[in-house]
Amino acid sequence: MKNIILFFLFLICTHSTMKAQSGKVYDNLSMTSEILNGERKYAVYLPPDYESSERSYPVPYLLHGATDDHTGWIQFGEVLRITDNAIKEGTATPMIIVMPDADTGRMGYFNAGEWKYEDFFFEEFMPNVEEKYRIKRKKRYRAVAGLSMGGGGTFMYALHHPELFSSACPLSAYVGPLTMKELEDRMEWYKEKYTKSQLKAYFERHNVLELLKTTPVDDVKSIRWYIDCGDDDFLYEGNSLVHIAMKKKEIPHEYRVGDGAHNWTYWREALPTVLGFVSDAFQQY
Repeated sequence: MKNIILFFLFLICTHSTMKAQSGKVYDNLSMTSEILNGERKYAVYLPPDYESSERSYPVPYLLHGATDDHTGWIQFGEVLRITDNAIKEGTATPMIIVMPDADTGRMGYFNAGEWKYEDFFFEEFMPNVEEKYRIKRKKRYRAVAGLSMGGGGTFMYALHHPELFSSACPLSAYVGPLTMKELEDRMEWYKEKYTKSQLKAYFERHNVLELLKTTPVDDVKSIRWYIDCGDDDFLYEGNSLVHIAMKKKEIPHEYRVGDGAHNWTYWREALPTVLGFVSDAFQQY
């Protein structure tokens, strides 16, 4: 009888230990935005020791792609399993991961017309979540990463605000319209509402190659860059051009071309490397 009791106690302790080693995801969170005039949803990953500690954590903002929302990295990207494993194996430091919803039916992460999502992100969203959760609010402990449209958001946010991020990891990124004609073709409704000079201003602010021309090189170098795109990805050309532009300006960056296309198989395989890369920045200071 004594052995049976000890066995059940062992099972209970083992279950509790395994449970304690798992992080948590919350995928139905929201906040009220005055800038966007409504509720905005987001998701959060909390590391395994969040509830049992009083420490503050570094944070990567993880951006989804077009046709997805804030749950994409949870449902398809398996962020809970992959991050838990990386922390357990010691290849990533415990961190809080924040995943916003950019309402892909509109213009995503950028300001366009009355859709001021970038303003919302920096003026409302980031301060809100960094106040709500125990997040270290310094450049050295903050990163941004994302895929496809979210890869574009990663480039734009890091280049628009290099003072805020220690690392940026665009995956299979949309690097912005490569020409003014491409911009006009993609944004017929925008072309009808705005002047040629306004369109040009939008192009210069939302094309990575243009931003690399105008952003001070030292600011770009203050960010650790990890750029990854599959060799069969339809966005391969734009990422290659960014790599070449950075090489010419002697901007340090990691550039990876893997065997794969524009899909979740590729991004799930990339995520552990991204977590390790941002962790190196969090820990090296």
